[in-house]
Amino acid sequence: MARLARTPGLSDVQTAILETVREFADKEIIPRAQRLEHADEYPEEILAGMKEMGLFGLTIPEEYGGLGESLLTYALVVEELSRGWMSVSGIVNTHFIVAYLVGQHGSEEQKQRLLPRMATGDVRGAFSMSEPETGSDVSAIKTRAVRDGDTYVLNGQKMWLTNGAYSSVVATLVKTDQGADSVYGNMTTFLLEKEPGFGETAPGLTIPGKIEKMGYKGVETTEMVLDGHRVPESAILGGADKAGRGFYQMMDGIEVGRVNVAARACGISIRAFELAVAYAQQRSTFGKPIAQHQAIAFKLAEMGTKIEASHALMVNAARLKDSGERNDVEAGMAKLLASEYCHEIVTESFRIHGGYGFSKEYEIERLMREAPFLLIGEGTSEIQKTIISRGLLKEYRSR
Repeated sequence: MARLARTPGLSDVQTAILETVREFADKEIIPRAQRLEHADEYPEEILAGMKEMGLFGLTIPEEYGGLGESLLTYALVVEELSRGWMSVSGIVNTHFIVAYLVGQHGSEEQKQRLLPRMATGDVRGAFSMSEPETGSDVSAIKTRAVRDGDTYVLNGQKMWLTNGAYSSVVATLVKTDQGADSVYGNMTTFLLEKEPGFGETAPGLTIPGKIEKMGYKGVETTEMVLDGHRVPESAILGGADKAGRGFYQMMDGIEVGRVNVAARACGISIRAFELAVAYAQQRSTFGKPIAQHQAIAFKLAEMGTKIEASHALMVNAARLKDSGERNDVEAGMAKLLASEYCHEIVTESFRIHGGYGFSKEYEIERLMREAPFLLIGEGTSEIQKTIISRGLLKEYRSR
């Protein structure tokens, strides 16, 4: 195990899981990532290996067929997968969040029906809040569900669904008329079930096609159009009596998601450092390896320090959530620092590579296109600062 990003206090089971995933990343992901990413090709063989290892059921309780592991284990697995290729982690990330939502907030019927199939990866999850005109301001979503007897009719357009096509269940936040005083009490999360694929995958539910992106390729990102999509009230996350609780359920999932993004950033940062430190010892200028020039050595020192800081905050946020404590401020801090530092570390690695960093033959070129996504995923840096400052001002309110 490398010196950077060690995690103290892990159990033997956690250590064994992480060693297995790291070996899988080294042997199965990294050698394939460049070709698959440039071709924007779905990594079917890698996916099969992840299913075989049981990664889709990592956090699902054992009683429902999963491994029953903690958020910390999940975050460290995501870090290892992202070190190999961030898109591979994307296949399981939103799946993990949906499994978490069903496990924490779902009805017993929803748990019994969905979680065993999610644990095997036969049913995969997607997560949907954003819309074409709405991102950070969740209160402004326009998609609505109108009650019609024992069913709801959904109309609207959702945006930025990772796993939008390959998923079979989409946790979707919409507005419902609950008569609440606050807009946040008039939101409901539905578990929309569909067939995998593009086109009309359920009556009134269409996945139009794949959104072309500058990076984060291989895994599909899609829209979802709801046009008279009818679902029973049992499709509400937690059952009919949980109508109007959608915003609060989704925010619980987002806290998990922010730890996940921090873990992705840590994984990419580690890989960028590995590439830089290797190249700096191989490339020579003025009669010696560039690693021996102070200008480069200092860059490596700063990169390593930023990785340690990011990893520590991510681990702390995960452990807080596992302990049952609220971690909104800590998850925001972890996501903010890790994503900003990731962008800086990847840029420094790119500079160390010089002209070769601009070549598609070198892995750093791919990381340069992936790192910016983390600055906006699960809330921009500005949103994280808003959450952090509000939490701190509440905690340190002037008496």
